[in-house]
Amino acid sequence: MSMKKYLVLYKAPVGANKQMEGATAEQQVEGMKAWMDWAQKCGGRLVDMGQPLANGLSLSSTGSSSAHSQIAGFSILQVADMHEAESLMQGHPHLAWNAECRIELHETQPVPGM
Repeated sequence: MSMKKYLVLYKAPVGANKQMEGATAEQQVEGMKAWMDWAQKCGGRLVDMGQPLANGLSLSSTGSSSAHSQIAGFSILQVADMHEAESLMQGHPHLAWNAECRIELHETQPVPGM
């Protein structure tokens, strides 16, 4: 069976980082443990744990401006299909962080000719 890569985008309300900044050291450790437990559940299907994202810049043909994006981080999965990717997101700690948090899954596509 051919495996496909999926980009996992973690979305959170703009300013939600302030919630994380106010966390105690114990809360931060608990939060990271939840993420590491999720990564362990994924095993080899999690090909890149990813990282948090901040300070985005939006570029256009006429210039640039601050990106007020809700994209807070990413990961990359390699699984058989979208159903498997979605099943790995069940109980994901990002969804428990803030009631407005969301996760988007995007199947990567091959670049023609490459």
